[in-house]
Amino acid sequence: MKKDYYNVIGVMSGTSLDGVDLAHIQFHIKNEKWAFEILECETISYDLNWISILKTAVDYSEIQLEELNKNYTQLLASIITNFISRHALENLDAVCSHGHTILHQPQNGFTLQIGNLPEIAQLVQQKIVCDFRVQDVQLGGQGAPLVPIGDRILFHEYDYCMNLGGFSNVSFEKNNIRIAFDISAVNTVLNFYASQLGFDYDDKGKISRTGQCNPDLLNELNSLDFYKTPPPKSLGFEFVKEIILPMIERYSISIEDKLHTFTEHVSIQIALALENFETQKNQKRSMLITGGGAYNDFLIERIQFHLPEMQIIIPSAKILEFKEALIFGLLGVLKMREEVNALQSVTGALHDHSSGIIYSC
Repeated sequence: MKKDYYNVIGVMSGTSLDGVDLAHIQFHIKNEKWAFEILECETISYDLNWISILKTAVDYSEIQLEELNKNYTQLLASIITNFISRHALENLDAVCSHGHTILHQPQNGFTLQIGNLPEIAQLVQQKIVCDFRVQDVQLGGQGAPLVPIGDRILFHEYDYCMNLGGFSNVSFEKNNIRIAFDISAVNTVLNFYASQLGFDYDDKGKISRTGQCNPDLLNELNSLDFYKTPPPKSLGFEFVKEIILPMIERYSISIEDKLHTFTEHVSIQIALALENFETQKNQKRSMLITGGGAYNDFLIERIQFHLPEMQIIIPSAKILEFKEALIFGLLGVLKMREEVNALQSVTGALHDHSSGIIYSC
Protein backbone atom coordinates (compact mmCIF):
# COMPACT_ATOMS: atom_id res chain seq x y z
CA MET A 1 0.00 0.00 0.00
CA LYS A 2 1.38 3.41 -1.01
CA LYS A 3 1.90 6.05 1.66
CA ASP A 4 0.36 9.51 1.67
CA TYR A 5 3.30 11.16 3.46
CA TYR A 6 7.03 11.18 2.69
CA ASN A 7 9.93 12.68 4.60
CA VAL A 8 12.95 13.04 2.29
CA ILE A 9 16.04 15.03 1.43
CA GLY A 10 16.50 16.28 -2.12
CA VAL A 11 20.08 16.83 -3.26
CA MET A 12 21.22 18.66 -6.40
CA SER A 13 24.50 19.93 -7.81
CA GLY A 14 24.17 22.07 -10.93
CA THR A 15 26.48 23.01 -13.77
CA SER A 16 26.93 26.55 -12.42
CA LEU A 17 29.05 24.98 -9.62
CA ASP A 18 27.44 27.05 -6.87
CA GLY A 19 27.67 24.00 -4.62
CA VAL A 20 25.47 21.17 -3.37
CA ASP A 21 21.85 22.12 -2.69
CA LEU A 22 20.15 20.13 0.07
CA ALA A 23 16.48 20.47 1.02
CA HIS A 24 14.57 18.62 3.71
CA ILE A 25 11.07 18.18 2.29
CA GLN A 26 7.80 16.75 3.46
CA PHE A 27 5.41 15.61 0.73
CA HIS A 28 1.72 14.89 1.20
CA ILE A 29 -0.64 13.36 -1.33
CA LYS A 30 -4.42 13.40 -1.00
CA ASN A 31 -6.90 12.56 -3.75
CA GLU A 32 -3.98 12.41 -6.20
CA LYS A 33 -3.01 16.02 -5.39
CA TRP A 34 0.48 16.67 -4.08
CA ALA A 35 1.52 19.30 -1.54
CA PHE A 36 4.97 20.00 -0.15
CA GLU A 37 6.81 21.92 2.51
CA ILE A 38 10.49 22.79 2.30
CA LEU A 39 11.91 22.76 5.81
CA GLU A 40 15.67 23.02 6.41
CA CYS A 41 17.66 23.82 3.29
CA GLU A 42 21.15 25.05 2.47
CA THR A 43 23.81 25.16 -0.19
CA ILE A 44 27.23 23.78 0.66
CA SER A 45 29.77 25.57 -1.52
CA TYR A 46 32.60 23.72 -3.23
CA ASP A 47 36.11 24.73 -2.28
CA LEU A 48 38.38 26.11 -5.00
CA ASN A 49 40.03 22.74 -5.58
CA TRP A 50 36.72 20.98 -6.23
CA ILE A 51 35.55 23.79 -8.49
CA SER A 52 38.71 23.39 -10.55
CA ILE A 53 38.29 19.61 -10.71
CA LEU A 54 34.63 19.75 -11.75
CA LYS A 55 35.36 22.38 -14.39
CA THR A 56 38.09 20.30 -16.03
CA ALA A 57 36.68 16.79 -15.54
CA VAL A 58 35.03 16.90 -18.97
CA ASP A 59 38.53 16.18 -20.35
CA TYR A 60 39.37 13.33 -17.93
CA SER A 61 40.26 9.84 -19.08
CA GLU A 62 38.06 6.90 -18.17
CA ILE A 63 40.41 5.90 -15.34
CA GLN A 64 40.47 9.48 -14.00
CA LEU A 65 36.67 9.59 -14.11
CA GLU A 66 36.40 6.37 -12.11
CA GLU A 67 38.67 7.80 -9.42
CA LEU A 68 36.79 11.10 -9.46
CA ASN A 69 33.47 9.27 -9.07
CA LYS A 70 34.74 7.48 -5.97
CA ASN A 71 36.11 10.67 -4.42
CA TYR A 72 33.02 12.69 -5.23
CA THR A 73 30.73 10.01 -3.85
CA GLN A 74 32.63 10.23 -0.56
CA LEU A 75 32.44 14.04 -0.61
CA LEU A 76 28.71 14.00 -1.31
CA ALA A 77 28.08 11.39 1.36
CA SER A 78 29.89 13.51 3.95
CA ILE A 79 27.90 16.61 2.94
CA ILE A 80 24.60 14.72 3.24
CA THR A 81 25.59 13.08 6.55
CA ASN A 82 26.59 16.43 8.02
CA PHE A 83 23.30 17.98 6.87
CA ILE A 84 21.32 15.21 8.57
CA SER A 85 23.36 15.53 11.77
CA ARG A 86 23.33 19.34 11.83
CA HIS A 87 19.53 19.45 11.62
CA ALA A 88 18.93 16.32 13.72
CA LEU A 89 16.78 14.78 10.99
CA GLU A 90 15.05 11.51 11.81
CA ASN A 91 12.73 8.98 10.18
CA LEU A 92 13.77 9.81 6.64
CA ASP A 93 12.17 7.76 3.89
CA ALA A 94 15.08 8.43 1.52
CA VAL A 95 17.76 10.76 0.29
CA CYS A 96 17.01 11.58 -3.36
CA SER A 97 20.21 12.69 -5.04
CA HIS A 98 20.94 13.86 -8.57
CA GLY A 99 24.74 13.78 -8.30
CA HIS A 100 26.83 16.06 -10.49
CA THR A 101 26.83 15.89 -14.29
CA ILE A 102 30.29 15.57 -15.82
CA LEU A 103 29.47 14.27 -19.30
CA HIS A 104 26.17 14.56 -21.10
CA GLN A 105 26.18 13.11 -24.62
CA PRO A 106 22.73 11.63 -25.24
CA GLN A 107 23.40 11.66 -28.98
CA ASN A 108 26.07 9.05 -28.20
CA GLY A 109 23.87 7.17 -25.76
CA PHE A 110 25.88 8.35 -22.78
CA THR A 111 25.49 10.51 -19.68
CA LEU A 112 27.53 10.51 -16.46
CA GLN A 113 26.46 11.89 -13.10
CA ILE A 114 29.12 11.27 -10.46
CA GLY A 115 28.26 10.67 -6.81
CA ASN A 116 25.81 7.86 -7.51
CA LEU A 117 27.92 4.82 -6.64
CA PRO A 118 26.21 2.10 -4.55
CA GLU A 119 28.45 2.69 -1.53
CA ILE A 120 26.80 6.06 -0.90
CA ALA A 121 23.94 4.27 0.89
CA GLN A 122 26.34 2.66 3.37
CA LEU A 123 28.24 5.91 3.85
CA VAL A 124 25.10 7.91 4.57
CA GLN A 125 23.24 5.07 6.33
CA GLN A 126 20.02 5.95 4.52
CA LYS A 127 18.05 4.65 1.56
CA ILE A 128 19.36 6.50 -1.51
CA VAL A 129 17.40 7.10 -4.72
CA CYS A 130 19.71 8.42 -7.43
CA ASP A 131 21.07 8.21 -11.00
CA PHE A 132 17.88 9.47 -12.59
CA ARG A 133 19.20 10.16 -16.11
CA VAL A 134 20.94 6.99 -17.31
CA GLN A 135 17.83 4.87 -17.91
CA ASP A 136 16.22 7.61 -20.01
CA VAL A 137 19.27 7.80 -22.29
CA GLN A 138 19.23 4.01 -22.60
CA LEU A 139 15.62 4.35 -23.76
CA GLY A 140 16.71 6.74 -26.51
CA GLY A 141 15.92 9.92 -24.59
CA GLN A 142 17.94 13.02 -23.83
CA GLY A 143 18.12 12.14 -20.12
CA ALA A 144 16.95 15.71 -19.61
CA PRO A 145 15.11 17.70 -18.62
CA LEU A 146 13.71 15.73 -15.70
CA VAL A 147 12.27 18.63 -13.69
CA PRO A 148 9.12 19.10 -15.88
CA ILE A 149 7.10 16.35 -14.24
CA GLY A 150 7.66 18.18 -10.96
CA ASP A 151 6.51 21.40 -12.61
CA ARG A 152 3.34 19.64 -13.75
CA ILE A 153 2.63 18.14 -10.31
CA LEU A 154 3.75 20.95 -7.97
CA PHE A 155 3.57 24.19 -10.01
CA HIS A 156 0.69 23.61 -12.42
CA GLU A 157 -0.84 27.04 -11.75
CA TYR A 158 1.84 28.75 -13.89
CA ASP A 159 1.76 28.78 -17.69
CA TYR A 160 5.55 28.46 -17.87
CA CYS A 161 8.21 27.27 -15.42
CA MET A 162 11.58 28.76 -16.32
CA ASN A 163 14.85 27.80 -14.65
CA LEU A 164 17.84 30.11 -15.03
CA GLY A 165 20.76 28.06 -13.79
CA GLY A 166 23.90 26.94 -15.58
CA PHE A 167 21.52 26.63 -18.53
CA SER A 168 18.02 27.95 -19.10
CA ASN A 169 15.22 25.45 -19.50
CA VAL A 170 11.48 25.80 -19.72
CA SER A 171 8.49 23.57 -19.04
CA PHE A 172 4.82 24.04 -20.00
CA GLU A 173 1.65 22.25 -21.09
CA LYS A 174 0.45 22.24 -24.69
CA ASN A 175 -2.62 20.21 -25.66
CA ASN A 176 -2.32 18.34 -22.33
CA ILE A 177 1.23 17.26 -23.17
CA ARG A 178 4.18 18.48 -21.15
CA ILE A 179 6.75 20.21 -23.34
CA ALA A 180 10.19 21.01 -21.97
CA PHE A 181 13.68 21.65 -23.27
CA ASP A 182 16.95 23.44 -22.66
CA ILE A 183 17.10 26.86 -24.28
CA SER A 184 20.62 28.23 -23.88
CA ALA A 185 23.62 28.49 -21.61
CA VAL A 186 23.24 31.09 -18.86
CA ASN A 187 25.34 31.10 -15.68
CA THR A 188 27.95 28.72 -17.07
CA VAL A 189 28.96 31.61 -19.34
CA LEU A 190 28.09 34.63 -17.18
CA ASN A 191 29.97 33.22 -14.18
CA PHE A 192 32.96 32.39 -16.38
CA TYR A 193 33.37 36.01 -17.38
CA ALA A 194 32.53 37.41 -13.95
CA SER A 195 35.35 35.24 -12.57
CA GLN A 196 37.79 36.97 -14.92
CA LEU A 197 37.00 40.18 -13.04
CA GLY A 198 37.49 38.49 -9.67
CA PHE A 199 33.84 37.76 -8.86
CA ASP A 200 32.01 34.47 -8.37
CA TYR A 201 29.07 35.87 -10.33
CA ASP A 202 27.70 39.14 -11.71
CA ASP A 203 25.70 40.39 -8.74
CA LYS A 204 22.25 41.49 -9.96
CA GLY A 205 23.75 41.91 -13.43
CA LYS A 206 25.46 45.15 -12.38
CA ILE A 207 28.55 44.45 -14.49
CA SER A 208 26.54 43.36 -17.53
CA ARG A 209 24.48 46.53 -17.31
CA THR A 210 27.57 48.72 -17.71
CA GLY A 211 28.60 47.02 -20.97
CA GLN A 212 27.52 47.56 -24.56
CA CYS A 213 25.88 45.04 -26.86
CA ASN A 214 28.12 43.90 -29.71
CA PRO A 215 25.72 43.31 -32.65
CA ASP A 216 28.09 41.05 -34.59
CA LEU A 217 28.65 38.72 -31.65
CA LEU A 218 24.95 38.79 -30.82
CA ASN A 219 24.03 37.80 -34.37
CA GLU A 220 26.57 34.99 -34.41
CA LEU A 221 25.33 33.61 -31.09
CA ASN A 222 21.71 33.81 -32.22
CA SER A 223 22.58 31.91 -35.41
CA LEU A 224 23.79 28.75 -33.67
CA ASP A 225 22.27 25.57 -35.10
CA PHE A 226 21.09 24.38 -31.69
CA TYR A 227 18.36 27.02 -31.62
CA LYS A 228 16.94 25.78 -34.91
CA THR A 229 16.59 22.22 -33.60
CA PRO A 230 13.11 21.30 -32.38
CA PRO A 231 12.71 19.75 -28.93
CA PRO A 232 13.34 17.44 -27.23
CA LYS A 233 16.86 18.78 -26.82
CA SER A 234 19.31 19.35 -24.00
CA LEU A 235 22.67 20.98 -23.37
CA GLY A 236 25.81 20.03 -21.49
CA PHE A 237 28.96 21.88 -20.53
CA GLU A 238 30.61 20.51 -23.67
CA PHE A 239 28.43 22.95 -25.67
CA VAL A 240 29.82 25.89 -23.68
CA LYS A 241 33.42 24.73 -23.80
CA GLU A 242 33.53 23.74 -27.45
CA ILE A 243 31.19 26.27 -29.09
CA ILE A 244 30.10 29.25 -26.96
CA LEU A 245 33.35 30.32 -25.29
CA PRO A 246 35.54 29.98 -28.43
CA MET A 247 32.98 32.07 -30.34
CA ILE A 248 32.96 34.86 -27.75
CA GLU A 249 36.75 34.80 -27.42
CA ARG A 250 37.15 35.65 -31.10
CA TYR A 251 35.90 39.15 -30.28
CA SER A 252 38.34 41.68 -28.85
CA ILE A 253 35.81 43.43 -26.64
CA SER A 254 35.67 44.13 -22.90
CA ILE A 255 34.43 41.62 -20.35
CA GLU A 256 31.57 44.02 -19.63
CA ASP A 257 30.55 43.98 -23.29
CA LYS A 258 30.77 40.19 -23.42
CA LEU A 259 28.51 39.91 -20.38
CA HIS A 260 26.03 42.46 -21.73
CA THR A 261 25.90 40.82 -25.16
CA PHE A 262 25.46 37.32 -23.77
CA THR A 263 22.72 38.49 -21.40
CA GLU A 264 20.89 39.98 -24.37
CA HIS A 265 21.40 36.73 -26.27
CA VAL A 266 19.89 34.68 -23.42
CA SER A 267 16.84 36.93 -23.16
CA ILE A 268 16.24 36.85 -26.93
CA GLN A 269 16.47 33.06 -27.07
CA ILE A 270 14.05 32.69 -24.16
CA ALA A 271 11.55 34.97 -25.90
CA LEU A 272 11.92 33.13 -29.22
CA ALA A 273 11.59 29.73 -27.59
CA LEU A 274 8.28 30.68 -25.97
CA GLU A 275 6.92 32.57 -28.97
CA ASN A 276 7.43 29.51 -31.17
CA PHE A 277 4.84 27.67 -29.06
CA GLU A 278 2.35 30.48 -28.55
CA THR A 279 -0.86 30.06 -30.53
CA GLN A 280 -2.52 33.21 -29.17
CA LYS A 281 -0.18 36.18 -29.36
CA ASN A 282 -0.33 39.08 -26.89
CA GLN A 283 -2.28 37.00 -24.38
CA LYS A 284 -1.34 37.51 -20.74
CA ARG A 285 0.61 34.53 -19.45
CA SER A 286 2.44 33.77 -16.22
CA MET A 287 5.99 32.50 -15.88
CA LEU A 288 7.60 31.25 -12.68
CA ILE A 289 11.36 31.93 -12.75
CA THR A 290 13.74 30.06 -10.45
CA GLY A 291 17.47 29.37 -10.32
CA GLY A 292 20.35 31.72 -9.59
CA GLY A 293 19.63 33.78 -12.69
CA ALA A 294 16.42 35.02 -11.06
CA TYR A 295 18.65 37.25 -8.92
CA ASN A 296 20.14 38.85 -12.04
CA ASP A 297 17.99 41.98 -12.27
CA PHE A 298 19.42 43.00 -15.63
CA LEU A 299 18.67 39.60 -17.17
CA ILE A 300 15.11 39.63 -15.81
CA GLU A 301 14.60 43.15 -17.21
CA ARG A 302 15.77 42.05 -20.66
CA ILE A 303 13.50 38.98 -20.60
CA GLN A 304 10.58 41.22 -19.66
CA PHE A 305 11.51 43.62 -22.48
CA HIS A 306 11.34 40.83 -25.05
CA LEU A 307 8.18 39.32 -23.49
CA PRO A 308 6.18 42.44 -22.58
CA GLU A 309 2.89 40.57 -22.06
CA MET A 310 4.40 37.97 -19.73
CA GLN A 311 3.69 38.17 -16.00
CA ILE A 312 6.98 37.17 -14.38
CA ILE A 313 6.80 35.68 -10.90
CA ILE A 314 9.88 35.37 -8.68
CA PRO A 315 8.97 33.02 -5.78
CA SER A 316 10.22 32.83 -2.20
CA ALA A 317 13.93 32.28 -1.69
CA LYS A 318 13.42 28.65 -0.64
CA ILE A 319 11.64 27.77 -3.88
CA LEU A 320 13.84 30.00 -6.04
CA GLU A 321 17.08 28.47 -4.79
CA PHE A 322 16.00 24.91 -3.99
CA LYS A 323 13.37 24.09 -6.61
CA GLU A 324 15.59 21.51 -8.34
CA ALA A 325 16.47 19.83 -5.04
CA LEU A 326 12.74 19.85 -4.24
CA ILE A 327 11.83 18.21 -7.53
CA PHE A 328 14.55 15.58 -7.35
CA GLY A 329 13.10 14.79 -3.95
CA LEU A 330 9.76 14.28 -5.68
CA LEU A 331 11.37 12.17 -8.44
CA GLY A 332 12.80 9.93 -5.75
CA VAL A 333 9.40 9.57 -4.09
CA LEU A 334 7.77 8.73 -7.42
CA LYS A 335 10.48 6.12 -8.03
CA MET A 336 9.77 4.53 -4.64
CA ARG A 337 6.06 4.48 -5.54
CA GLU A 338 6.97 2.89 -8.92
CA GLU A 339 5.23 5.78 -10.68
CA VAL A 340 6.29 7.69 -13.79
CA ASN A 341 8.93 10.33 -13.11
CA ALA A 342 10.36 10.82 -16.63
CA LEU A 343 8.18 11.96 -19.51
CA GLN A 344 8.62 10.76 -23.08
CA SER A 345 7.22 14.08 -24.35
CA VAL A 346 10.14 16.06 -22.88
CA THR A 347 13.09 13.66 -23.12
CA GLY A 348 12.22 11.83 -26.34
CA ALA A 349 12.54 8.40 -24.71
CA LEU A 350 10.62 5.44 -26.11
CA HIS A 351 7.99 5.79 -23.38
CA ASP A 352 7.23 7.33 -20.00
CA HIS A 353 9.02 5.49 -17.25
CA SER A 354 10.08 5.45 -13.61
CA SER A 355 13.77 6.30 -13.65
CA GLY A 356 16.47 6.03 -11.03
CA ILE A 357 18.21 3.45 -8.85
CA ILE A 358 17.40 2.65 -5.22
CA TYR A 359 20.23 1.67 -2.87
CA SER A 360 19.44 0.36 0.60
CA CYS A 361 21.88 0.75 3.45
